[in-house]
Amino acid sequence: MSMAGNGTPPLTLFGVTGRAMSAQLVRMNAAASNLANAGNVASSEAQAYRPLRPVFAEELDARSGLATVKVQGVYRTDTTAVRTHDPDNPLADANGDVWAAPVDENAEMVEMMEASRQYQNVVEAMQTAKQLMLDTMRMK
Repeated sequence: MSMAGNGTPPLTLFGVTGRAMSAQLVRMNAAASNLANAGNVASSEAQAYRPLRPVFAEELDARSGLATVKVQGVYRTDTTAVRTHDPDNPLADANGDVWAAPVDENAEMVEMMEASRQYQNVVEAMQTAKQLMLDTMRMK
């Protein structure tokens, strides 16, 4: 699928890096939301928080030949909530159970660190491209 068309200018390196940084921010925000809801309990399995997962896809710009990332959406997982017997909890159901969010805090921290690392890599690539352009303009 081509991003450029109908008068839209071709994709540039700065457009690619901007989209890449946006995608990594979506990834970090999803992990942060999951971490914020880790340990939350609900009175039923249906009401329990389910972790978020962003889904990405490649998007090719035929005019420039550059490929970038597109956020297709952010979806809830179908992970099963964790049932815990806690009859003293005010949210406990008739059986004395509560349903905890199925969030793996370690996995979410790894996801956040990886997204942060990828974001930094893209920033460095953009800074290198900018510096090369400036050096080229100074060559007169």
